[in-house]
Amino acid sequence: MAQSLTHGEPALPADWRDLFALTKPRVMSLVVFTALCGLLAAPGSVHPVLAFSSILAIALGAGASGALNQWYEAGLDAKMKRTAGRPLPAGRLDPQTALHFGVGLAAFSVFLMLFAANWQAALLLTISILFYVFVYTMWLKPRTPQNIVIGGAAGAFPPMIGWVAATGSLAPLPVLLFLLIFLWTPPHFWALALFVRSDYAAAGIPMMPVVAGETSTRRQILVYSLIMAVGAIAPWPLGYTGSLYGWTAVVLSAVFVLLSIQVGTRTTGQDDRMQPEKRLFAYSIAYLFILFGAVVADHWWPL
Repeated sequence: MAQSLTHGEPALPADWRDLFALTKPRVMSLVVFTALCGLLAAPGSVHPVLAFSSILAIALGAGASGALNQWYEAGLDAKMKRTAGRPLPAGRLDPQTALHFGVGLAAFSVFLMLFAANWQAALLLTISILFYVFVYTMWLKPRTPQNIVIGGAAGAFPPMIGWVAATGSLAPLPVLLFLLIFLWTPPHFWALALFVRSDYAAAGIPMMPVVAGETSTRRQILVYSLIMAVGAIAPWPLGYTGSLYGWTAVVLSAVFVLLSIQVGTRTTGQDDRMQPEKRLFAYSIAYLFILFGAVVADHWWPL
């Protein structure tokens, strides 16, 4: 029977829920949604079965990335309260099972995309998986506080993959959507990092609040939020979306910036409960869901 890496006590035998937890289902839900929006906003039409298979391939690719991330970071996860209960640090899965599961899932996802859509989408999916595992997880995350800034590209691929799965080629709009997620990632993740800073410090991960301090991190959240707001609104004046998306982006981004100002101008110790940071983190998730939903609504029901 497996031994817990965190408490030294026998753990429950692994079941399908542990394998499912390896895929980081909450992260996967955002990946799937943005990919689906990219596919639905693309010109033309895709057979429903092929569209479903393409989105499934993206979901499996995201799950594979999450599994390989947890396999590589099992030792770090055991040091953080937020992640100590995951299947590997808790001892419910052995590392070899997680590795085989992640690699197998990654390979299957790419082949499924190749047969369901086209080689261009399969290539983008492959690049996104390799970028997340090798560039972000293995290289950037343990070495630099810029890990989220550069590594954010890994999570920004899905709308481009969805679009390319539907059309076989790229266009300015999915590239702008890639840029939006890329710019959204730092304020989103650094807001989380501020109220779990002690976890990252205990694990020795050089997240921005640990290395640069809270004051610098708050300022950078505000700067990135302002740049992100410009990027979010940009598709409208550039003519790639209509006013439905445009006004949605203006209103949602204004709220995002206001919440970022609350975080960016707050001094350390002003609120030990980190309520402004938690509000920004929660809102940032809803922000991206609603904004990408507006991309699809604007395409199908333009004003």
